[in-house]
Parts: sequence; structure tokens; C-alpha cells
Amino acid sequence: MRQEEKRTIRTAILGAILFLLIQIFHTPLERIDDWDLISALYLIAGCCNIAFGFAIFAQGWLFFSDRLSRARLYASALFLGVCIFDFLHTLSFVGIPWISSFVSPEESLWLLALSRLSSGLGILFIFSRVDKPVSISEKGKVFRIALLLIVVSLVIFLFGHSIIPQLLSQEWMDSLKRLVDMAVLFIYLIGVAVIVYPGKVEKSASMLIIIRSLIFFALGQAFFMNPLSVGDVDPLFGMVCSGVAYYLLLTGVYRLTIEEPFHEKQQVEDRMNYLAYHDDLTGLPNRRNLMHRVEEMIMTAVGEKDSNQGFSALVIMNINHFKNINDSLGHYAGDHLLQKVSQRIAIEARDNEELFSMGADEFAFLMLERASLEGCMIRASELLQLFEIPVGLESGEYHISLSLGMSIYPEDGDTAEQLIQNADTAVHNAKDQGVEIRRYMPAMQMKAKERLKLENDLRRALERKEFYLVYQPQVNLETEEIVGMEALLRWNHPKSGLISPVDFIPIAEESGLIVPIGEWVLKTACLQNKLWQLAGYRPLCISINLSMRQFLQPNLAGKIGMILKDIGLDPCYVDLEITESMTLDKETAFEQLKRLKELGVFISIDDFGTGYSSLHYLKNMPIDRLKIDRSFVSDVMNDTNNAAIVSTITSMAHHLKLKVTAEGVENKEQLQFLRQQHCHDAQGFLFSKPIRAEEFEIFFLKQPLLGMPS
Repeated sequence: MRQEEKRTIRTAILGAILFLLIQIFHTPLERIDDWDLISALYLIAGCCNIAFGFAIFAQGWLFFSDRLSRARLYASALFLGVCIFDFLHTLSFVGIPWISSFVSPEESLWLLALSRLSSGLGILFIFSRVDKPVSISEKGKVFRIALLLIVVSLVIFLFGHSIIPQLLSQEWMDSLKRLVDMAVLFIYLIGVAVIVYPGKVEKSASMLIIIRSLIFFALGQAFFMNPLSVGDVDPLFGMVCSGVAYYLLLTGVYRLTIEEPFHEKQQVEDRMNYLAYHDDLTGLPNRRNLMHRVEEMIMTAVGEKDSNQGFSALVIMNINHFKNINDSLGHYAGDHLLQKVSQRIAIEARDNEELFSMGADEFAFLMLERASLEGCMIRASELLQLFEIPVGLESGEYHISLSLGMSIYPEDGDTAEQLIQNADTAVHNAKDQGVEIRRYMPAMQMKAKERLKLENDLRRALERKEFYLVYQPQVNLETEEIVGMEALLRWNHPKSGLISPVDFIPIAEESGLIVPIGEWVLKTACLQNKLWQLAGYRPLCISINLSMRQFLQPNLAGKIGMILKDIGLDPCYVDLEITESMTLDKETAFEQLKRLKELGVFISIDDFGTGYSSLHYLKNMPIDRLKIDRSFVSDVMNDTNNAAIVSTITSMAHHLKLKVTAEGVENKEQLQFLRQQHCHDAQGFLFSKPIRAEEFEIFFLKQPLLGMPS
């Protein structure tokens, strides 16, 4: 429980105890019959009340006019009236000659009752509602209404003071007074309850102070309700309690309407400043922070040029295949992975090492005052070794790897922007080359520019009809008949000529262009297969690769179904190939595969053995075929491990009642080994390289059992 909450509870308990103790020792206290002393003390307490009340008024009328809020403005207007009534009551109650001749001490209690009734109703109205800012123009309007109400109240009091006693007996007047006092006490208690409700909502410190002021108002009212007698000290205790209540209310209103909004504004500004220089997901300093830090490092190095500061290195780290993980497992899992990675690196950071988030799946690691370039490379290698242990997520444990790019100050740049850009260029070069660590070299910049140009050209290649398809036959190893073909994409650049898919497919994936390109491949391949069937050739199944982005489209099955319907191709002659990485999110993959299977197409897992598939889920996946990756087939005769892998995959496929196709078959020894393992189909250069549709028709459709092109 917070300190302010404890203090409020203690206030209520101590107030009740104080009231009970005074009632217990009421008789000895009544023996104090020095009216001059009591009246003097009462006058002092009353003046304190008036001063605190005037301070509440001045807060809204005179001070902080540029920070007006409804609570402060209304409280200010309310206590202007309360001050006037308390002033008249105090002077008449202690017997100031001119006032007391006009209003007797007993009658002045009606002024006090009117003051307390106004304060109780006003506090209940003001602080039971949500506060909000108001304009300065509303200030004059509120105070004009307040002055009008004060004047009307005084007129009513003066009229009632002279008329009502003539209409009611003293006994009726006393009963009415007790009824009004009870109503005031009840209103204060209702105010406490309304402000506190609902109890589960945490109250601010200022609202708890206002609640404490209401408790003292109620306690003071309880003292005033005791029958008045000469020498009675109850009114004095009541006035003292009221003074405490006024002071607490002054403090609470100030904190509620000035201090707390100011602190909240400061917190918002601090939060915005924090977010401007930190990553919200990982809590690490961000790119802007890195720029400032590297600039500081450079300034320090320039200022201490004569001293031996050693090497300073900036390493940019990129999580490999993060997009596949993010797309397959979902963004929540991707965010969790980024947090785990950042924590693992941050824990291992040493003196003169700092970790930064560059956004998305990139991090920056700044190393200062290294003894040698070799030491920088060794430390970078140690960072990679941190991820030899898998990262645990809610859905399981996953092995991830990082690519690192490094720039050295001052050899690779003498500004923060240059060092960061060059390290970023190095890490992308490392990913392209399939290596773990690269230090920046000027030639990489040229390659990065070429890559950017390639992406720009790729965006226009589809509309300029620069893409075409080639087809590679798939052969049944038992009958040696052609049983299908795989459609493969090629790009004939108008200036650069043929560009390898290895170079442009990753760019298409990263840029999102793979989706329209993949749709074009699907339409073109299916249309070509239909044209061959219409030409009277034996129907064959055509294999088409799906990219990760394509596979994750929620309307993929609908799109493919519409394409097949428009072309008029039976779905049984279409084989869609996916990779193991697409099945990381088992539930999403299963639902997508189920929708595709409902179309009637075949499903194959391409490059099997190189990804993350779980055999437990594999048996339940609606798939028809496994394709053994060419990396295993190429060394099957020289590497016993590869031979064992091929044998295991083939055996497993048979037990799961799946077909198995081997890719990359290049010689008869490999072919013989695959036959011994009872592999169903194969494709590779031994049968044919991928060829255009016209050549495929001549060699494999018109005379399927004759010579095949090399």
C-alpha cells in the first residue's frame, strides 16, 4: 500500500479516536469557563480558516492563470463565498461589537452551517468528476456567477434571520438547525465515499489529500453539532479541525491541478525523450543514440590524437532468416526473439563495449580501445558463439545464426554516418556471400550500389516481359518415363543478359516483388501445361515453387483456384513446392495446406533436410512428396553421412506413404544409388538441364523416350 493511502487511513482512525477521547474527557474540558481565552483561540482558528480559504481562492484567481483547470477554478469560486461566510461567522461568534449586535453568536452558527453546506456540496460536485483544462475566458464567467450566488445567499440569510424566528418557535429552530448539521455531516461522508468509489481504482496522492480534508471537515462538523453552552470548547475543536481541513484542501487542490499535471507533462516529455533515443521493444539505445555515441568517440579520439587509444570498431549484427521466423511464428514470437537476442548479447558486454538496436532485426556493437584489429575480429567471433545454444521461445527452441559486418575507425570512415553505413554494407555483403563476418572494403560499396540498381530494374522487369520460364524433366527411376517437370524462373536483363536466380530471387523476396512475380510464374506455367494438353500430349504434372510471402497470403487458395478455373487446368496436374521453413508455424501452415489440398493440387516439400521440420508434425501435414536437396545427392558417393541422410529420408518417405524425388542427379553412380534406395523420381543434369518450353516439347513430349539434351 502506498504511503499516501496509509496516511489517509491513519487520518480517519486518529480523527475518530480524537473525537472519542474528547467526548470521554468532555466534563473536565467544560470546566474551562474563561470565555475570553476561548474566544481569542476561536478568533485565531477562524482567521487561519479564512486565510486558507482565501489562499484557495487566490490560487485560481490570482496565480497560475495559464494553467487553469475546472477543479481549481470552481474550488476558487466556491471558497470565495466560504471565506465571506466564515469571516462573518467568526466575528459575530467571538462578539465583535458591531457585527454581534447585528448577528448574535447563536445566530452566527447558521452562517457557519451555510458555509459548511456550501463547501460540502461544492467539494462533492467538483472532485467527484474528471478534471479537465478550461480557458481563461471562462474565469470571469465563473466568478460573476459565484458573486451573484454569494449576494443572493447573504440576502436570503438576512431575510431569514429577521423573518423565520417570528414564524417558528425556538424548539423548531433548534430542530431545524440539528437537521441542517446532520445534512452537512452526511454530505461530507458522501463526498468521501463518492471520491473513493470505485475502490479498485488507484487514487492519486492529491485526491487522497482531498479525502483527508473531507475527513477533517466531517470531524469538525461533528464537534459543531454538540449543543452549545457557555464555556463549551466543542466549537473551538470544530474550528481547529476545519482549519486543518482547509489546509489539506489547499494542498490537495494545488497538487491535483498544478503539481501533478506538471509532473505528468514532465513524465511524458521524459518518455518521449527516452523513446527518441531508445528502442521501445528491447530497451536498448537506438540508432540516433548510436550516432551521438560514435560522434563522441570520434571527438575524443581527435582530441587525444597523440595518445595511443587503440582500435575502435563498430559491428552491425543481423539475424539470419529472421523474416522467415517472423512470418512463420508470428510477430509476437519475432519480438520475443529480438528481446532474447538483445539480452544474450547485452549480458556479455564488457567494459568499453556498448550494444545498440538498429531497428528490425539489426543490432550494433561498439568496441572501444582494442589493442589490434585481430582482437576486434576475435571478439566478433565470440559474439557469434553466443548463439551456438538455441534460443527458447514459447513454441520451442530454435537455432539462429547472425551475420556480422565491421568497420574500423578511422580506416573505414572518419564520421559516425560513414562508419555506420560501411558496417551496414559489410553485414549485407556477409549475408550475400554466406559468411559469418565481413570487414568493410571499398569494393562492397560498389556491390551495394549494383544491388540497389538490380532491385530497381527488377521492379520493371515484369511489365517489360523480361522474365521467362524453363522446364526440367522429372523421371521415374523404375520405368524411366517422364512423369513431370519443374517450372523455373529466369531473367533476361536487357543490358546485363541472363541474371542468376541466386542473385535476384533474394532481392525479390526482401522487396516483396516475389508475390506478383510468383503469381506470374504460376499463371504462365499452368497455361503452358494446358496448351501442351490441348496439343494432344500426354498430361504431366508441373511443379511450381511458392515463396514464403506467397504461402502466407490468406487468400492464396482462392487465387490459385481462380487461376486454374480461368485456364481450365485440372488441379491434379499441379504440384506446389514449399520449403520446410514455411512450416515453422505449424497451425498456420496446416490450415493453408489444408485449403490448398481441397483444391486437388499436390504438395511437395522442397530442399528437404535443410530446414527445421519436426517429424512429429510432418506425419500430420497434408503433403504428397519430399524432395531431397541437391546438396545431399551431389556427394552421396563420397560422403557416408550424405548417403545415410538420403537413405533415411527415402525410408521415412516410404513409411509415411509419401513419394520421394531426388534433385541434382548428375551421374549414373548417383542414379544407381537412388534406385537401390527405392527413390521414386529424380531430376538433374543427367537427364536434362532446365530448357525452354519449345525445346522441352521437342525432346520430352514428342519423343519422350529418345535422347535427352545435355
